[in-house]
Amino acid sequence: MAKHKRRSDKAGLPPGALVHLGERKTEHAAIALIEYGADGIAENSFASVQASRDYAPRLPVRWLNVHGLHEPDVMAEIGNRFGLHPLVIEDILNTDQRPKVDDYGNYLYIVGRLFEYDPATMSVSSEQVSLVIGDDFVLSFQERPTGSFNPVRERLRQNRGKIRQLGADYLAYTLLDVLVDRYFTVLEQIGERTELLEDELMERPTPAVLQTLHQLKRETLTLRRAVWPLREVINSLTRADTRFFQPATQPYLRDVYDHTVHVIESLEAIRDLLAGMLDIYLSSISNRVNQEVRVITVIALIFMPATLISGIFGMNFRSMPLLDNPFGFLAAIAMMAGVATTLALVFWRRKWLG
Repeated sequence: MAKHKRRSDKAGLPPGALVHLGERKTEHAAIALIEYGADGIAENSFASVQASRDYAPRLPVRWLNVHGLHEPDVMAEIGNRFGLHPLVIEDILNTDQRPKVDDYGNYLYIVGRLFEYDPATMSVSSEQVSLVIGDDFVLSFQERPTGSFNPVRERLRQNRGKIRQLGADYLAYTLLDVLVDRYFTVLEQIGERTELLEDELMERPTPAVLQTLHQLKRETLTLRRAVWPLREVINSLTRADTRFFQPATQPYLRDVYDHTVHVIESLEAIRDLLAGMLDIYLSSISNRVNQEVRVITVIALIFMPATLISGIFGMNFRSMPLLDNPFGFLAAIAMMAGVATTLALVFWRRKWLG
């Protein structure tokens, strides 16, 4: 695999320069085409751009999906085939884009992010998903094959629902809905881990719990940075004219917008819960320190009278009570033990020793 390329590698190049920025996640780019209409569906895959040049579509709606964005020549050929602006191809190759929507007149360019949660490392990973929506086609670009769009393919193959009766705009809605649903999946997994962490925190707060707490806060912040602009993207699509999304598709878009609002509310609830857990952890640690300091103080108070008595009998006076008494030493020890026992009983009755 090639090394991760950064934006600094593109410094000084002209606008629209086709340079892949990001991590190379597949060995080769893969191109898959699905054509469909109310009466049928056809699927094709192309090993190279050259193999697709002579292909002529036959059905009304085309969905071209590309896995692997590290081959600029492939992206340039697709851009030429569908008349895409060079800046669109540049943004597709720059895989650190924030969610956005751009209107290029005869097509829309949408950027989203697809998230996955790894329970073993408790980390969230994401990849860029770019959509180009035209009158009769949808282009989707993914960094690697994740299988997230497989349910959409199955719906097309089995002709379930309205997907083959409606146009490319409904297909675009379906793909956006898949992206938003992935947020729910990741949030559910983070929420379950947060509940377990809360139980651990209540039983025994440890530095490992604090580390996990901070990690979950970082992951929720990553999600928040992606879902907020995505909400604005969906909102702008619902308020736009009907050039790309027909009136029949608008209610579905509004439903996706409601889902993004729900995701944000759930995300904020988890963040508030994590912040509260951090306060609980700090309070627990402070309380435990206070308990330990109190125990140490009580122990010091128990032995303080013994220190006083031994200090008095250690003074160099020629005449002192019990100094010449054969049982003077035992009497002094008895006084020390008696005072210490009395203080220990008093502190135990007041539950200051535990």
